Amino acid sequence: MSNHVLTAVAWPYANGPRHIGHVAGFGVPSDVFSRYQRMAGNKVLMVSGTDEHGTPIQVQADREGVTARELADRYNRVIAGDLQKLGLSYDLFTRTTTKNHYAVVQELFLGLLKNGYVFPQVQMGAISPSTGRTLPDRYIEGTCPICGYDPARGDQCDNCGNQLDPIELINPRSKINGETPKFIETEQYFLDLPAFTATLSDWLGKQKHWRPNVLKFSMNLLDDLKPRAITRDLDWGVPVPLPGWSDRPDKKLYVWFDAVIGYLSASIEWAQRSGDPDAWRPFWQDQSAKAYYFMGKDNIVFHSEIWPAMLFGYSGVGAKGGTAGELGALDRPYEVVSSEFLTMEGRKFSSSQNVVIYVGDMLQRYDPDALRYYLAVAGPENQDTDFTWAEFVRRNNDELLASWGNLVNRTLSMTAKNIGHIPDPGNLNDNDHALLASSRNAFESVGELLARSRQKQAIGEAMRVVGEANKYLSDNEPWKLKNADPARMESVLHVALQVVDDAKTLLTPFLPSSSTKVHEAMGGTGKWAGMPELVEVEEETAVGSPSYATLSGDYDALAKWQSAKIEVGRPIAAPTPIFTKLDSSVVQEELDRLEAEAK
Repeated sequence: MSNHVLTAVAWPYANGPRHIGHVAGFGVPSDVFSRYQRMAGNKVLMVSGTDEHGTPIQVQADREGVTARELADRYNRVIAGDLQKLGLSYDLFTRTTTKNHYAVVQELFLGLLKNGYVFPQVQMGAISPSTGRTLPDRYIEGTCPICGYDPARGDQCDNCGNQLDPIELINPRSKINGETPKFIETEQYFLDLPAFTATLSDWLGKQKHWRPNVLKFSMNLLDDLKPRAITRDLDWGVPVPLPGWSDRPDKKLYVWFDAVIGYLSASIEWAQRSGDPDAWRPFWQDQSAKAYYFMGKDNIVFHSEIWPAMLFGYSGVGAKGGTAGELGALDRPYEVVSSEFLTMEGRKFSSSQNVVIYVGDMLQRYDPDALRYYLAVAGPENQDTDFTWAEFVRRNNDELLASWGNLVNRTLSMTAKNIGHIPDPGNLNDNDHALLASSRNAFESVGELLARSRQKQAIGEAMRVVGEANKYLSDNEPWKLKNADPARMESVLHVALQVVDDAKTLLTPFLPSSSTKVHEAMGGTGKWAGMPELVEVEEETAVGSPSYATLSGDYDALAKWQSAKIEVGRPIAAPTPIFTKLDSSVVQEELDRLEAEAK
């Protein structure tokens, strides 16, 4: 039975190109998951886009001497292009400055307001003395008043996890220029998070399938929930849809509130573009549908507590009750899939200090599947990990090329040279059947791991099959059998070819481009794995851009999550290498480049 699966991927800020630390958390894991789910026969909707509001955009625009809209327009295209080259199979990658997004954000605001979960209140807001602009919570740091950690952020302490207000910080300072913020009275609208404490507690208590660190972190914050401001004194953001507020240039809905709604607005935009405006509803309203949210660990609270609270409140669920808004009741996340952090050569990624490897730069020099493989086997799935160029080169050469690439090349080369087509299996012995069974059974074990986003274990299981096949060839030495026992040679090569074909399928979620090459080298025709397309949409956005870049694609392809019997007699030609060996000099070249850019 086919199920509806929503893959909701964290929205990258459009204040610059994304680095590999970003795609390690939100990008590659979500694509691996979505590709597997499609291959397993489920209906998948993978959505995201560029997050284009808030102070980070305005600050970067000021640095570059352009408007916030011009900056967002530029980096929307840069980021979408990089993600397309990485092969991330979005059904829609859009942006938060569309008319559709503004309308959906305003509808949720009004629904929450109608049900009593949004209210106005005067607070002390932080502004920059030098510019007069609002300083967002995350752009203020200081000492946590609860645990003494420094630097704690103005919205949350990363050490004790407690929610904070900037004015509570000891010795607060601006992260932009180091100045001490000025606090003034300002009226804002707040989300009444405490009204959802019991609802969230009951709901979180049922999420036994979540990663333990995510669930424990979320449960620990329930007792300290406070009302949270959802408007700010800004001139760049979604207008507040209320009389006396909607036309004010200095009051906007704050970026964290509108960004999480992007998952819903992108789904609705996708449906509109599909020709069926209600196509989004099964992913958000069917009881059997499951929504998986992918992000880095610094975004857990927004997806495990704040966004669910907003969905509950709009649906009329919470301490104040209520009725569902015009869109109807909306489902909460089924799972919050959070990754840890990726560092680089022992240092934290920092675009401002040029300690960074941008996705676009990486893909200009290296194969996308080489990066995807590294992030799958050595990425920050369940603990912080460090990217090093030495390890990248080693993984590419010793694992991807020497194990998987070698299996493909040696098997197809021997077949092409000695037979020219896929041979008949003939009489198989116990060892042959054992390898075939191991390869066939891997679909269940790898699939079960991918369904739970245990991707390191999953690719490890797939590569175990590759290793067994390489050992099988070494043990049976078919290259010695052409004259001594040609029938046995054909049996060995048939078994090896079947396992190559199985491994190609098992690795497709991780390595879609190279798996397509293997499919073609095996004599296959037709589209094996769908790839995203960069599409320029001729449609004015809410802020005046005449067009914008989106990612979408047709992912209805041949790849299915099963072992398919290979076709005896299909011609096999001598293969070309699937992967490129990297010279050891790459390590020093990249380290030198990093040091030169950091100066």
